[in-house]
Amino acid sequence: MKLSSLILYFITGGLFTAIIVALEENGQRTLSGLATLVPVFTLVAYLFIGQTAGANAVSEHAKWVLAGTLVSWVPYMLAIVYLAPKVGAHKAILASLGCKPACNIDQVRGVTGVQN
Repeated sequence: MKLSSLILYFITGGLFTAIIVALEENGQRTLSGLATLVPVFTLVAYLFIGQTAGANAVSEHAKWVLAGTLVSWVPYMLAIVYLAPKVGAHKAILASLGCKPACNIDQVRGVTGVQN
């Protein structure tokens, strides 16, 4: 991977994140929320993966992400929804991130058939 490509990927992803945060900070909660629903990181990643590795690589990656969404992203988001009002945003995010590795390990076990 070339350094110039890595810099381009970094700037592109950061730009989208900055736009979402700026919308929220300027009271544009609806736009920020809608923008957050756009899978920015997968969108950007798939554009670059498609360009460098082709359509089959994007398809295979998407299958993995779909499984990961169901297995780990949904429990992560549910934990944030439940915990944020009780313990605050930062603690809820931290606690929710704590459950993701266990869910991801289960996902890998399911896909690979590895039990230990």
